[in-house]
Amino acid sequence: MLPTSATYEDVMATFRWIVPTAYNIGIDACHKWAAVEPDRPAILQAHPDGTFETWSFGRLSRAAHRLSNVLVAEGIARGDRVAILLPQSPETAFAHVAVYSAGAIALPLADVFGVEALTHRLADSGARALITNRVGARKVAEIRPLLPELERVFCFDGAEDGAIDLAGAMARASDAFAPVATLADDPALMIYTSGTTGAPKGALHGHRVVLGHVPGVQYAHEFLPQPGDLAWTPADWAWAGGLLNILLPCLTLGVPVMAARFEHFDPDFTWDLIARHGVRNAFVPPTAMKLLRGAGSPRGRHAIDLRTIGSAGEALGRETYEWAKAELGMTINEFYGQTECNLVLGSCAKIGVTRSGAIGKPTPGHRVAVIGADGRPVAPGDTGQIAVMRPDPVMFLGYWKQPEATAAKFLGDWMTTGDQGIVDEEGYVFFVGRDDDLITSSGYRIGPAEIEDCLAGHPAVALAAVVGKPDPLRTEIVKAHVKLAPGFSPSEALVAEIRAHVRNRLSAHEYPREIEFVDEIPLTTTGKVIRRFFREKARDEAARDASGVRRGGRAPVTR
Repeated sequence: MLPTSATYEDVMATFRWIVPTAYNIGIDACHKWAAVEPDRPAILQAHPDGTFETWSFGRLSRAAHRLSNVLVAEGIARGDRVAILLPQSPETAFAHVAVYSAGAIALPLADVFGVEALTHRLADSGARALITNRVGARKVAEIRPLLPELERVFCFDGAEDGAIDLAGAMARASDAFAPVATLADDPALMIYTSGTTGAPKGALHGHRVVLGHVPGVQYAHEFLPQPGDLAWTPADWAWAGGLLNILLPCLTLGVPVMAARFEHFDPDFTWDLIARHGVRNAFVPPTAMKLLRGAGSPRGRHAIDLRTIGSAGEALGRETYEWAKAELGMTINEFYGQTECNLVLGSCAKIGVTRSGAIGKPTPGHRVAVIGADGRPVAPGDTGQIAVMRPDPVMFLGYWKQPEATAAKFLGDWMTTGDQGIVDEEGYVFFVGRDDDLITSSGYRIGPAEIEDCLAGHPAVALAAVVGKPDPLRTEIVKAHVKLAPGFSPSEALVAEIRAHVRNRLSAHEYPREIEFVDEIPLTTTGKVIRRFFREKARDEAARDASGVRRGGRAPVTR
């Protein structure tokens, strides 16, 4: 637990990790509360008609025990991988609790995944069982011949496409179950990386990962829990952001979590949900925050009563940070981490740790630095790689069946992130960009995040993706791919206006020499821009340019 303090220095000085040898996520996040406060609200399921259904910890625990008994009866043993392919719902929550209680390893999968994404993760992990609904069961039925290790598919919506009727099996099972005695370092959870730079890898975590997240969540949400706190995120619970930044830590702290299902992020739906159900603590990824900003202020339309907003996953940027202060009267607490080691840098406005454009400072209990190629911290103002010192409770155990990739992740005892950053004299860390995303132009090293943030400040820009395009004179030039906001159309005049907007606000070497208007900006399921797609496209364009083939595009692109 994070001690309540008035200053950052006090928090850092007084915090100490207490990680017991024996620890099980299922017990800490659910069963302990069911034993002492069975009626305490755990999950609030929001329905499309505006009503919601409350699941208490007692009800959640009984359902989890029934599911644990079903899993064990069907041959699932300690260490087996059990995939969970479900949307935000009470079923997702108690499925996680059941898997951890049974000593198995949970493999969360986003319900938006197509068959190719599912095939890779299910085959690579060697999952023996899958817990899903009718939609998921039908998807997996297509690829099941490719998954010889997948022995059981459990479906909440009944037996079909080779699936077991899970609701029926649970109704026949006992609601008493003795959780497996696990150690804090025993494998519990495997989350696949988002795949922004290559094939997704399975990051295996121990049970301690939830304990490791608790103080960081408390920090970003200004000493959670407070009376009346209710947490929600639009992020899928299959992502580390939804699962480990909200669901499991909040349940561990006894804070109820709102569950809501929607196919596409919608700003009006979001504000209505927050207002209607009294959400007090929101984790909203930067892409979603930018969409909220683009839709305008909720003032006069929705009576929101948020206490805290946290954001992570990509760089938030100054534009969105300042918009929230002006239009919401709130300071967004940005934080940082990776699937492999999450929530290690952050902000907490309540104790004065906040700065426009900065991620924040090391969160309590974590040793984080910006290091050079020699593994030593760089001087303030210099660019280096963000790295985390081991051991650390939130750090992964390793990549699944990839010992070489695991070893390559470390430089001595520093876990490297592949993200470039700068630390200032006061200890604030600023995100520059991923190693693969950095642009080398006329001798400058340029990060795309700041340019994308600046572009998003133009009223015509809904989203943007910035990459380096090979250039014989400058090594690379900055190229921006822009999705226009409603009401705007591509034109040479708009290209010039957007370029001037960036040049005037940043610098002459950072403005995009080429701008191309696109219909969509491809995102990962976690809301991160897939810049790899645009980098490859830019390289192909440069090769065609060199051979004299005229480039395409929806609108002229100019240098």
